Amino acid sequence: MLYIGNHLSASKGYEAMGKQALKLGANTFAFFTRNPRGGKAKEIDEEDVRKFLALAKEHSFGKLVAHAPYTMNTCAAKENIRSFAKEMLTDDLKRMEFTPGNYYNFHPGSHVGQGSDAGIEMTAGMLNEVLTPEQTTTVLLETMAGKGSELGRNFEELRAILDRVELKDKMGVCLDTCHIWDGGYDIGTDLDGVLETFDAVIGLERLKAIHMNDSMNPLGSHKDRHEKIGEGQIGLDVMERVINHPKLQGRPIILETPNDDEGYAKEIALLRSLYRGNAANGQ
Repeated sequence: MLYIGNHLSASKGYEAMGKQALKLGANTFAFFTRNPRGGKAKEIDEEDVRKFLALAKEHSFGKLVAHAPYTMNTCAAKENIRSFAKEMLTDDLKRMEFTPGNYYNFHPGSHVGQGSDAGIEMTAGMLNEVLTPEQTTTVLLETMAGKGSELGRNFEELRAILDRVELKDKMGVCLDTCHIWDGGYDIGTDLDGVLETFDAVIGLERLKAIHMNDSMNPLGSHKDRHEKIGEGQIGLDVMERVINHPKLQGRPIILETPNDDEGYAKEIALLRSLYRGNAANGQ
């Protein structure tokens, strides 16, 4: 089964997002838990959630991939920013339990001149403070492009964070195709080799979701500029290999390309047409 969708606005509620996903041809989606730039989250309507869960079950949705605000920096140099991040992370994980068993993705943070070792310790330390044995949500570290002082510029930095988290079964990784390309991993000519490296460093069992984006920039640019599928430096043939790779099957694929609804619907339809499971499985 190919589970594919895009980022949707949570402002109208879960049921509306589910219906919008279906309209676009999707069977999963991503959403920001609150304004991408931070702030107070909207109150959750439990009846709205109930209707969405019924809709998702009826249409065999894949796992959702919620996204933390960009302002959530778990390893900021300033203590007040870290405290704000902890409050958001704690609140978001409580809210995620209204839709149990899904994914919560976040950028590992920017160490802002403190050094990656300090940043790794801070991010892992905060996760150890907020993760609970009872939660059903899996928290995903996102692979990053390596711009500025952000963590996650390579697989080793993500592994270092994971190694320090006590509740390891609550953790995973979201692989962003634009980010790893911009970070220097050549999925264009050596997708198998990149996945082998990921498996050796982190373990493919921890790869839970994929952000599928083309890139405006050449390999190793460390710039993080998303492009529409097939219109960037990575190319459509690589995206086709990603969605059909035997080691990547079953994971939710989220589009974060610069598109409107019409553009997303076209990209979803395009990728479905390229998925070789279609003929065999009627998908």
